Amino acid sequence: MDELKHWVAFHRVSGLGPTRFGKLENYFGSMKDAWNSDESEMILAGLDTRTAREASLAKESIDPDGEMERLEQAGVEAIHLRSDNYPHRLREIYDPPSVIYVRGEIAPEDERGVAVVGTRGPTAYGREMARRLSADLAAAGVSVFSGLARGIDGIAHTAALDAGGRTLAVMGGGLDRIYPREHKFLASRIVDQGAVISEYPLGSRPQAQHFPRRNRIISGLALGVLVVEAGMKSGALLTVRWALDQDREVFAVPGPVISEKSAGTNWLIQQGAKLVADCQDVLEELNIAGIDGQLNMEGVAAVKAASDRAEAVPAAEIPSNGHGISDNNEIEDRILATLGELGGQAHVDDLIRAAGLSPGEVTAGLTVLELKQMVSDAGGMQFVLAPAGSKKRMRKRQEIV
Repeated sequence: MDELKHWVAFHRVSGLGPTRFGKLENYFGSMKDAWNSDESEMILAGLDTRTAREASLAKESIDPDGEMERLEQAGVEAIHLRSDNYPHRLREIYDPPSVIYVRGEIAPEDERGVAVVGTRGPTAYGREMARRLSADLAAAGVSVFSGLARGIDGIAHTAALDAGGRTLAVMGGGLDRIYPREHKFLASRIVDQGAVISEYPLGSRPQAQHFPRRNRIISGLALGVLVVEAGMKSGALLTVRWALDQDREVFAVPGPVISEKSAGTNWLIQQGAKLVADCQDVLEELNIAGIDGQLNMEGVAAVKAASDRAEAVPAAEIPSNGHGISDNNEIEDRILATLGELGGQAHVDDLIRAAGLSPGEVTAGLTVLELKQMVSDAGGMQFVLAPAGSKKRMRKRQEIV
């Protein structure tokens, strides 16, 4: 504890990264002795004049014992780079955080983990694939890592939790400043079945420049990175760049070639990323079962069976809306009819309420209808009926094929 509090205190000094921490440790032998040194001694240890001055001034306002009290009151654990419980895979990357802050618990089984990332504004297809893959990975005993952001990140965490698995969320600010705010409840759920992690001390605001650096931790913790849906300018591709630098496997879910939100994932596959259609593609590529011989494929089967047992919606009298009712699928029929009753466009939450279906049924139904080009994603979780002739054109193409 005595050494830890000095790591934490030094970690509040601007400009002190792993390399400079290493210089102090090598010269003084301990962070406690480094903290008790003066500016000139820190320069002798290898710090540049500016950083040594900032560290010297910081000692006047930073109380190591006070820092540990703040962490204890917040329910946060600090783990420094030399700690036995520092994640060993993260320790191996080029620039591991000198200190990480953890609310919850990083467990040994988290060494068998996969990062699931993607766009903050996914389509119905992207949401369904993120949910399905994350749930199946979690059910197989694989921890799911992501960044707690809106969109694919939040879906991945939630699906892993709902499947009874573990998930780790890496933040771009202090753990006392959950961002986005609407994910506060999700963060509390994650703490119970995993951990929320940050390299930024308490009180640090989530700033734009933090998130690209945050991504190196997401990939650094993982065996591989799975990109579900991402455009060519998506931050998920930054995570892929870190993953490649860290010699991690890269996976991507293919999407419609006309969708901008699948442009990044399709490009990754062209560049050699492993194409993923279901979780088995990831498990086999990583040979995860070989780690401890306990791959829980029974768990995957249980999740799939539960999904298949979702309560069916009774057939109802559905008026014609001019778009043609889809063949042999009551859920798709109901979604199409409800969209027509709502004026041809509706938010997914309004669809769920008006159609009397479960969120999973509506999401899955919208995914199929998008692929059939019978509805389209207008952004902001709004869905629009396609022109009346769309289904006829779709049938015609199918007949040609």
